[in-house]
Amino acid sequence: MRKAKWVAAAAGVVLLVAGCGGEGGSGKRGGSSGGSSAGSSSGSTGGGAEAGGSLDADAVTKEITDAATAAGFTQDSSGEDVPAKLKDCMVSWTADAKKAADPKKSYDATVKTLSGGGWKEGQNFEQNGSTIKTLDKENWTLKASNHGATGFAMVMFIASDNSAECAALFKADLEQNKKS
Repeated sequence: MRKAKWVAAAAGVVLLVAGCGGEGGSGKRGGSSGGSSAGSSSGSTGGGAEAGGSLDADAVTKEITDAATAAGFTQDSSGEDVPAKLKDCMVSWTADAKKAADPKKSYDATVKTLSGGGWKEGQNFEQNGSTIKTLDKENWTLKASNHGATGFAMVMFIASDNSAECAALFKADLEQNKKS
């Protein structure tokens, strides 16, 4: 599906911009990705992340969901096409910006809440009505993007795990997509 390829490509860009350092995530998953529940975030409290001392995809999803919904967004599930093999390494959360009273205000409030929750703001990029902010927490990099123009609004939060394990998975996925 085109959307899955776009999300994987976006993850590759996130890795390129953030660097592929493996400092934060070494040993995080104990070398096993089987039996993971990264695909379901309902009911997740992030306890696994707190107990292990590093974030996982479920905890990142919960933090984004909590911040975005508190700011007035609802999730547009049609924007969530993360390939199954990357679910432990990547989170994609698309807001239904059309339903938000003021998408820009909700975007700013979401980023502020995430920053207050330990996400450190990094690079900002603004051009032609689009804003992309980089936030980092532990071994994760989050790209919060707000694209708004007359009659158009799109707000997305794409996070990727920067561990060496995930970098290898992203690279393999990008190579596979080049061949298709």
